[in-house]
Amino acid sequence: MGLCAAQGAGCAGRAGVSELGSHLADPALGLRGKLTERADLSKITWFRTGGPADLVYQPADEADLEAFLKALPAEVPLTVVGIGSNLLIRDGGVPGVTLRLPAKGFGEVDATGKGRIRAGAAASDKRLAAVALEVGLGGFHFFHGIPGSVGGAIRMNGGANGVETAERLVEAVAYDRAGDRHLLSRADMGYSYRHADAPEDLIFVSALFEGPAAEREAIRAAMDEVQHHRETVQPVREKTGGSTFKNPPGTSAWKEIDRAGCRGLRIGGAEMSALHCNFMINAGEASGHDLELLGETVRRRVFETSGILLEWEIKRLGRFEPGREVEPFRPS
Repeated sequence: MGLCAAQGAGCAGRAGVSELGSHLADPALGLRGKLTERADLSKITWFRTGGPADLVYQPADEADLEAFLKALPAEVPLTVVGIGSNLLIRDGGVPGVTLRLPAKGFGEVDATGKGRIRAGAAASDKRLAAVALEVGLGGFHFFHGIPGSVGGAIRMNGGANGVETAERLVEAVAYDRAGDRHLLSRADMGYSYRHADAPEDLIFVSALFEGPAAEREAIRAAMDEVQHHRETVQPVREKTGGSTFKNPPGTSAWKEIDRAGCRGLRIGGAEMSALHCNFMINAGEASGHDLELLGETVRRRVFETSGILLEWEIKRLGRFEPGREVEPFRPS
């Protein structure tokens, strides 16, 4: 057996975690990033819940990320997380290594001229919108309303207020599991609504965006409108993960949730917001189990009411605690 058990089981207990940690900390590998054992992921998720990661690695820069990926044994599960805004970590924690790109090394946002901006994957979407305002580029205002990182927006074609990342992206830089670098064009990404066809093992580190010249007053007005919309119709001051489900074709997720009588529905400390019922919130001391069970209950009730099978927009990661598994709803 290798350093970790195969097939996603993660490190074999504390001994396996320590063995893997010792391997990655070997000075001969030359890694310069930060390695943390049994890291508390609840501190980074906006839900403020979930179990620990076996190991978390934060690379120092792109070259360090490449070296880390080449040093990581192939059998070790690797999970990539961003700033934790639309992320649900299960209570049993995350096996193997969790990779988190830090702002230092991956968070720069710079205007390159000719209507283009290059942004690191760890930069916030709000920062990208702010730089576009500074240099007078239009079409970036919607990023002001996405509470996430550039890497997440690239991966899932993040959008708001009727605009999507696909409309602004020129190309993206990513590394695969083996540490090889890739440059992907907009066409290579295979974008559709809240989805990209790019291989799941790609780790995005930066992207180049472009937009038309615009008056700063108009850009600021559009950003203010986005902010006003968020603050009036979304529970932005709650512990939430943003939109829980993707909008089905021809309708809105919140309308179907409301029609199914799930506005304000609560399981344990988890609740579908009464303000915007496609937002799931940690209304108390919700566990990851509470939140995921609530989501699957809503999916079942919506299907029973309208025949629509809602698709999760929030990413769910990690292991269930034994005896507290949540079965995904599947129509019979």
